[in-house]
Amino acid sequence: MGVLTMFIDSTASSPESSMDSESKKPKCPQDKIVYDTAHGEYVCQDTGEVIEEKVIDERPEWRAFTSEERGRRARTGGPVTATVHDMGFATTIDYTDRDAAGRRLTEKKHELVKLRKWQARTRIITSVERNLAQAMNELDRLSDILNLPSYVKEEAARIYRNAVEKGIVRGRSIESIIAATIYLACREMKVPRSLDEITRHTRVNRKEIARCYRLLLRELRIKVATTDPVDYVPRIVHGLGLPGQAVKIAIEIINKAKEQGVTGGKDPAGLAAAAVYIAAEQLGEKRTQKEIAHVAGVTEVTVRNRYKELAKILGLEYE
Repeated sequence: MGVLTMFIDSTASSPESSMDSESKKPKCPQDKIVYDTAHGEYVCQDTGEVIEEKVIDERPEWRAFTSEERGRRARTGGPVTATVHDMGFATTIDYTDRDAAGRRLTEKKHELVKLRKWQARTRIITSVERNLAQAMNELDRLSDILNLPSYVKEEAARIYRNAVEKGIVRGRSIESIIAATIYLACREMKVPRSLDEITRHTRVNRKEIARCYRLLLRELRIKVATTDPVDYVPRIVHGLGLPGQAVKIAIEIINKAKEQGVTGGKDPAGLAAAAVYIAAEQLGEKRTQKEIAHVAGVTEVTVRNRYKELAKILGLEYE
């Protein structure tokens, strides 16, 4: 298919002709434009017009069908991430005695051991890098135990790096600051993790973590909204094995309680646990207050007291 190009003198053109040329331009809808991989062109399916040509294909020239094959054929490293002390830029020499082709190393084996040793030494030189390396290891450990999403882990690493730049971590334990950054990241990302739950997996007491948390808020000028009881509902429902309809009912109960103004100053986990208890009763799913309290991480007395308050709003009878 040939393309005819016409060059017209701008001085000889009239307003009428320019308007006619603009009106004659075909307008293809976006859903009809397809990419021709063989010719590198964007073509309209209706009219056959070439919208754009000589498009550079930025995809790799190789194909992969499994994650292992993709990792073996890729020629780039992992993405830049704040969860590694060097942001993922450094090269890692694998602990293996074979080369890239799979042949066993014999003559250069001792040379490889020496290169690996010096590579490990040069990755961490300054005290800041050493601090970040220890902190990121602790962040990995806590994130795995708490089953945190990757975006929460990235946010916690970003907060810790800002704290290092401000000099907040100096004179304080890495465990306490990392625990505080994880709790702060969970609050920002609306991921329900209580301070007591984080404290159970660290060697630092709750009072020290709370102190570091307030310090981060003050020095980094971070504003965190109050925790919504709704954020705890899906986790409690999943832990109890209740149907998905229980989430909807529990959220509706909490919203009614908000309208009545009884949620202020109450533990959000306790309110969510009481709402899930009422939702389970309405669905005919028998769950004891003790079971719900264990999953929610609160006491049975808290669930009972919040249940009485919610039942009063909903007009339910309770013992």
